[in-house]
Amino acid sequence: MTLRKWFILFWQVVLVGAVASLITGIAFNFGSGGISFNGFSDYVAYFIFLSGFGMLASVYSQLGFFAYLIMNYMGNGVFSKRGWQYIQMVLTVLALLELMFFRTFVGGQAGKSSDLILSIVILVVALMTAFIKARMTNTSAWVPTLFFMIAVTIIEIVGGLKINVDSATALIVIPLLACNVFQILILHRIVQNKKS
Repeated sequence: MTLRKWFILFWQVVLVGAVASLITGIAFNFGSGGISFNGFSDYVAYFIFLSGFGMLASVYSQLGFFAYLIMNYMGNGVFSKRGWQYIQMVLTVLALLELMFFRTFVGGQAGKSSDLILSIVILVVALMTAFIKARMTNTSAWVPTLFFMIAVTIIEIVGGLKINVDSATALIVIPLLACNVFQILILHRIVQNKKS
């Protein structure tokens, strides 16, 4: 990956994060009758806030993505290909189970149904993304894609889960998921050799 390609990817992901955050924030606000606006300046401020929040989430997503790329490179160097896939599958399952029972372990509260719903949403998005990635590249992309979309996404949203407010969690999770999906699906186009 060249610096120019990374620069283009960076701004594309920032745009994806901003748009996803805008759509999520507008849907939650107008769907639930949330914030009342007094004038045009309130709308502008709200849109700027949502866009900025989405951009921030996209940068956080990119940090997780490049950490994953480095970890995947090291994992492939240390373990055999099949062994690294098994390790990724085990870590993915553990991360998903941890998310399902996060508030029970951390907050001492009874498990919330929102944790289970969030786990199912992340799993469904990850499965769809892995299916598309495998169709675009090859079947060996299933496990790394699932690992990134589940385990890395869950690591990225742990801070948001501590807020313990479902709408705030959704405002964090949806832009992160959108950015992660975009990055993993476009990766092979960025790193492919033009001669091949």
